[in-house]
Amino acid sequence: MTKDMTKDILQVIRNPKVTFNQRLKDMAKIAENSVELVRYTEKSREYFENGAMMDMFEGKTPYRTRYCVPDFELFLKQGSKFLMLEPPKDIWEAVGNLLCLYHNIPADGGLPVYIGCLDRLLEPFVRDEAEAEKAIRFLLVHVDRTISNAFCHADLSPEDTRAGRIILKLTKEMQRPCPNMTVMYREDMPRDYLMAALDTAMTAAKPSFANDVLYRRDMGDYAVVSCYNVLPIGGCGLTLVRLNMNQLPKLAKDPEDLLNRVIPDAVTAVCDAIDSRCEFIIEDCHYYENTFLYQEGLIKKDKEHMIGMFGFVGLAECVNKIMKLQDPGERFGHGAAADLYAEKVMKKMKEEIEKRPCKYGKYGLHAQVGVMEDSSLTPGGRIPIGEEPELPYQITNFIRMHRDCDAGCGELFPFEKTAQHNPQYLADILKGAFSQGARYLSFYGADSDLVRVTGYLVKKSDIERFDREQMTLNEATVNGSGASKNLHLLDRKVRGEEE
Repeated sequence: MTKDMTKDILQVIRNPKVTFNQRLKDMAKIAENSVELVRYTEKSREYFENGAMMDMFEGKTPYRTRYCVPDFELFLKQGSKFLMLEPPKDIWEAVGNLLCLYHNIPADGGLPVYIGCLDRLLEPFVRDEAEAEKAIRFLLVHVDRTISNAFCHADLSPEDTRAGRIILKLTKEMQRPCPNMTVMYREDMPRDYLMAALDTAMTAAKPSFANDVLYRRDMGDYAVVSCYNVLPIGGCGLTLVRLNMNQLPKLAKDPEDLLNRVIPDAVTAVCDAIDSRCEFIIEDCHYYENTFLYQEGLIKKDKEHMIGMFGFVGLAECVNKIMKLQDPGERFGHGAAADLYAEKVMKKMKEEIEKRPCKYGKYGLHAQVGVMEDSSLTPGGRIPIGEEPELPYQITNFIRMHRDCDAGCGELFPFEKTAQHNPQYLADILKGAFSQGARYLSFYGADSDLVRVTGYLVKKSDIERFDREQMTLNEATVNGSGASKNLHLLDRKVRGEEE
């Protein structure tokens, strides 16, 4: 049954804080939410209604995947019949071809969440470095001004390449939130290149760093996209359904009941919803058959490349509530009993997910970063802001709670100026954390205008402009403004070298 959309439409078209393109996308979202065609199970509907599960605003009638990760290397190698593009012969043709493809990727929001491992894509075309810098600057400016969404993500390889150096240099200079950026870290990454990446991170709040060994083990040839979601190259994050663990204690009698009855029940609800949404996207909408990306081999429709994303938030709140923990020394992230129980919860959730046959592809566990509507809710399995322990303990806790997050997780650390001027100190933290099993870390300067809200970047000055009822080019500012107020995400503990 359709609903009256008049109020929602008027609110969007009268909003002075959004651009025309942002308004257009909001109007499309109203239309797809006007009717629900996905066939959910009773268990899924129960968890949607009790607030423990949400569809992440993907729409009641999803007609495209949430995330789409084309094989850009194959695209540059073969060109595109549909886009009438020949394989590029120089840096300018490579940049031009990529920009054409970016604007033809069918994904949630109509904008790409991944624009490729840029240094690997462009290095073969770097002949004259000055000319290459002009071309790469053109690419980055175009992406920032036309995609204008901090969920857009670029990756850099562990290799020290001319293209990679140029990208780091321009990223530091430009100070723009889009594209977000990740370096795939390995132990054999050249030290000088790692120092350059950390220096850029302290200035521009990017790149972040992914543990290449762990993610390659779990996902094969992978990409980090959007808010450090990890997906296979040539694959799609079909949908992301989120479990709000903060709601689970309401459904449980005691800690054992939550562990042994409620967690399996919740996993069933989330996986049912993932399967239902995937069925609609694949069978009813014929997503793959209706895009040239599939026809030209740039995305694949098989078990290894179709990922139903199982997101979760609020592990800390769940543990503190079910164990009735008030003493700061006993709460999640501090108390041994709390952290041991939290590990059991995460292990149980992973076991239940692995037991479940996936209707399309496979499930991926993702530590979701939160949405601007959240209040008093901690992303993934992190320690709440305001309760952060000393740095080594926070990193250790992050590792323990996110070992099985094959579809992505992340932790963020702002640093004061003393640490910013000592990249070797940051490199030692990074190497130590990754050697112990950390999957993904972000460092940034606490006094920078460009900051990490959760998995994405915004400028503090843009948030101030938005709060003054002015529009900004980067649409993630809308989310950043709400999230910073509700979750105090700009109030993280600032670290120094003394830790």
